[in-house]
Amino acid sequence: MKSTAILLAAGQGTRMKSSLPKVLHPIAGKPMIWHALRAIQQSTTEKPVVVVGHGADEVKAWLGESAQTVLQEPQLGTGHAVMQAESLLKGKNDLVVVCYSDMPLLRGETLQQLVETQEKNSGPISMLTVIADDPRGFGRVIRRDDGSVEAIVEEYVATPEQLQVKELNVGGYCFDANWLWDALHRIPKNPQKGEYYLTDTVELATRDGLSVQANVMDDLEETIGINTRAHLAEVEAAMRRRITQEHMLNGVTMMDPASTYIEVDVKIGRDTILMPNTYLHGKTEIGEANVIGPNTIIRDSKIGNRCKILASVMEGATLEDDVDMGPFARLRKGAHLGSHVRMGNFGEVKDSYLAEGVKMGHFSYVGNAQIGANTNIGAGTITCNYDGEKKHNTEIGEDVFIGSDTMLVAPLKIGDGARTGAGAVVTKNVADDTLVVGMPARAIKKLERKSKKK
Repeated sequence: MKSTAILLAAGQGTRMKSSLPKVLHPIAGKPMIWHALRAIQQSTTEKPVVVVGHGADEVKAWLGESAQTVLQEPQLGTGHAVMQAESLLKGKNDLVVVCYSDMPLLRGETLQQLVETQEKNSGPISMLTVIADDPRGFGRVIRRDDGSVEAIVEEYVATPEQLQVKELNVGGYCFDANWLWDALHRIPKNPQKGEYYLTDTVELATRDGLSVQANVMDDLEETIGINTRAHLAEVEAAMRRRITQEHMLNGVTMMDPASTYIEVDVKIGRDTILMPNTYLHGKTEIGEANVIGPNTIIRDSKIGNRCKILASVMEGATLEDDVDMGPFARLRKGAHLGSHVRMGNFGEVKDSYLAEGVKMGHFSYVGNAQIGANTNIGAGTITCNYDGEKKHNTEIGEDVFIGSDTMLVAPLKIGDGARTGAGAVVTKNVADDTLVVGMPARAIKKLERKSKKK
């Protein structure tokens, strides 16, 4: 069967007290609408439709080509919102799934089960419900003796007896498409609020003598909707638990999952250990058997195997295997550390490549540089890459020894096997196997590398 989802995202979200549209507030590194879209894409066959309203331009810009959009203006209730998609979908689908964009914990598997229930249902509607002591403002689900749903009674009109009902309407539906489009035009306007509610389709179906089925959800957390910043924090915590649990089941050790923050796109290999206060953001990929943290922040970076990263910050960087860095090291965008590199405390690398076996001492800055294998960068070394207008490159060969507090004034090339004395200010290229000292540095000796000896 062809199935399409309609995602309701037109609400203003005034209780968020924000200039940002509610559905664009982030959960685990992605806008909450991204999570809702992922769930519906896992459970339907066609491109989804998103109903937009407040902040429509921002939401549409974020959605791009991932969904079709329709505008609900003015906002006259959930039934009216779904009706806006009629011109796009009528006659093109067998089933229509409807859910809310502010429920980012709802799983695709849950919606898939709902679709399967409707495929077997002789009636026009299947819906999601939950049994809970805290009603959270949800409508009460009233069932017939045969177990089918008779009505959804909203909290503000429920009788005292109905308020005792613990089965609640979650807000996820799967409709027979042909029936839905006719039913939407039969929904009466609510006399109290002047709006058209999608929940009234249940009463229309029962009046027609048709079956309404309900799937009772097991996981109460999936039903949490977001209306305030407090709800946002509640959902964020639940999503973090879900993400860390998945990684741990896949072989990742976390010393304290509650203090470990991992966003949804992060990939982590087995036998990696995450220490407390580790933050993994964006499209970070981490290999196997690494030890990361404590107190480490990594964003959009790639890490090989068996690396040790202590109390450091990485952004847009790459580590090959067996790298040891920190504490208090920083890799900025474009930093690439080859295998077996050792980077000490309070070092910074930007847009540079450190080849295999390089040792970079503490309190050093390397920017716009290429450093050859087995070179030693002494403490306090700085590549002076910026002349006030442009950035310039520094090239350092293999087996080089850069003395402490050396200033390397780019553009500059240091040959293989060269050495600089402590405190040297190097302004001119240095030939292979040459020792330079002073300010400005001058060549004083030709060297013979140990690696050249027979």
